[in-house]
Amino acid sequence: MSSVALNQPVPDFEAEATDDQIIRLADLRGKNVVIYFYPKDNTPGCTTEGQDFRDRMPQFSELDTEIFGVSRDGLKAHANFRSKHQFPFHLISDKDEALCKLFDVIKLKKMYGKEHLGIERSTFLIDKEGILRREWRGVKVNGHADEVLEAVKAL
Repeated sequence: MSSVALNQPVPDFEAEATDDQIIRLADLRGKNVVIYFYPKDNTPGCTTEGQDFRDRMPQFSELDTEIFGVSRDGLKAHANFRSKHQFPFHLISDKDEALCKLFDVIKLKKMYGKEHLGIERSTFLIDKEGILRREWRGVKVNGHADEVLEAVKAL
């Protein structure tokens, strides 16, 4: 499977999420979809990013937009993280990295002088027809949720 490309349909996918949800892109037709990939539950940047999307959820909902957070953490960790911060959206567990590969977000990263493969903080905006309209890679958390909201308004 090749990775996603701007202004092209995103291949349908199926993924496990919190509350025993199975998220299928095909089921979300007619809604805009924001998928944000983040490295790890309960880390400072990832927590702030989730809270920023949470705090703007009413505006996203008014624009018929669903939000999903994705990391390689398991569903139990996701459920705890989601509950602790009252995220009104589901978190997808991508342990097998199928979604990470589809969206090409696994990158070589350096931490404490060691190299490892990890998720590059990235966000994708899919329109109501399932077309990838925007992508943000190497995201800086501050102001990001606002930028995504503006992009949804511009659709």
